[in-house]
Amino acid sequence: MVAIGLYSSAPTVIHKHFSVYFFLLFFLSFWEYSNCQKLPKGISVNDLLNLIQLPRDEQQERGLLYTPREIAQQPETWRTTLDIFEREQERIRGFLDEAGVRGPVERRPVVFLVGAGTSNYIGQALELLLRQQWGCEVWACASTDLLPNMDQYVVPGQRYLWISFSRSGDSPEGVAVLERAAEHYPEISQLVVTCNPKARMIAACQKHARSCVVVLDDAVNDRSLVMTSSFTNMTVLGQCLAHAWSLEEYVPILQRLCAAGETILHDGDELAGKIAARRFGRACFVGAGPLAAIANESALKVLEMSAGRVKTMTETILGLRHGPMAILDKETLFLSLVSGEAQRQGYALDLLREIGTKHVAGERIAVGPASAAATIMPLCDVYLPIAADVADAYRGVVDVIFGQLLGLYTCMEHQLRPDAPSPDGVITRVVQAFSIYR
Repeated sequence: MVAIGLYSSAPTVIHKHFSVYFFLLFFLSFWEYSNCQKLPKGISVNDLLNLIQLPRDEQQERGLLYTPREIAQQPETWRTTLDIFEREQERIRGFLDEAGVRGPVERRPVVFLVGAGTSNYIGQALELLLRQQWGCEVWACASTDLLPNMDQYVVPGQRYLWISFSRSGDSPEGVAVLERAAEHYPEISQLVVTCNPKARMIAACQKHARSCVVVLDDAVNDRSLVMTSSFTNMTVLGQCLAHAWSLEEYVPILQRLCAAGETILHDGDELAGKIAARRFGRACFVGAGPLAAIANESALKVLEMSAGRVKTMTETILGLRHGPMAILDKETLFLSLVSGEAQRQGYALDLLREIGTKHVAGERIAVGPASAAATIMPLCDVYLPIAADVADAYRGVVDVIFGQLLGLYTCMEHQLRPDAPSPDGVITRVVQAFSIYR
């Protein structure tokens, strides 16, 4: 049994500058190398930092120019996203008030969280938090489903607020959803969150009288094919939206998330490299509530970055027994995101126990709250603790970093280029244009 992170000396304080964080990581790398008896043999220390420090020419040749940096920068960029929200807070509040978010309950809008692929998982991760904080009906609605079925989704006379998430803001479905809504449903309030100030979705949004755009810092407009820091930063922006009128409650939560994010960049880095080296042929990710969305995104990262060479699937913790458990075998990596909330945690522990009893997984990994380590560790092969005392609704931006690291090292194990892991161009950074039917 290995508990990665319980012994770690990685700092959990909030660092003011990103460069300070990397200096400390470098120091810790040297310190732990000198005290290697504290680490399992064979695990290299701070591989992520080593990749970032490679000569630029080598980074370009190996396709490592962007992805490692974009994963590593996340805790620091979350603070920047909070700063952006604070600067725009009054404008955003005014828009949400006009959309009716704080109106009488019976007149509040139905909120759709719209996005494709990874951006759809942002909506799934935020759905329950926004529902709880705003007291509205909130639904994650994939733009890939909304576009061809819009007339069936829209109920005449119902008030709506659609919040679209998109890294590039150029997704064909996302643009088409806004354009069609402007033409047929101009009464719908539209909020667009993007990382690209030149996004086509911004231009499309301008056709709406009831619209608002929030653009995040250019640093999180990920240049890699896969979304990493753009995913977590748009999720953080969504958490800020949930607390638009109670931001003072959210700030200390984000501080704890940043500290935990910096810790998992260290502890999760070691573990992800070790697991990727085992070259599992398939992987199954499970979670419950908001963490189910993080399981989805983690599975997608491994699938994308291995160019499909590692087959992944994802399910809810209770849903896995209803047929999908058939995918598990001794060649399967099983990863459970364990809730910090008692009821959800109980279901996760029962599933870990059952899979262990049936011997249907090559390795069971649990990611969960550090406070529950003693309970969870006996039920898994490896436990990665999350050192953040926060609700599941917020924790996902930390947990997903491990999935991103696992995707990165799996990509490298398969001799692929992390910045562009699809050698035949099957997938691209922005989905290529296709016919839009009216």
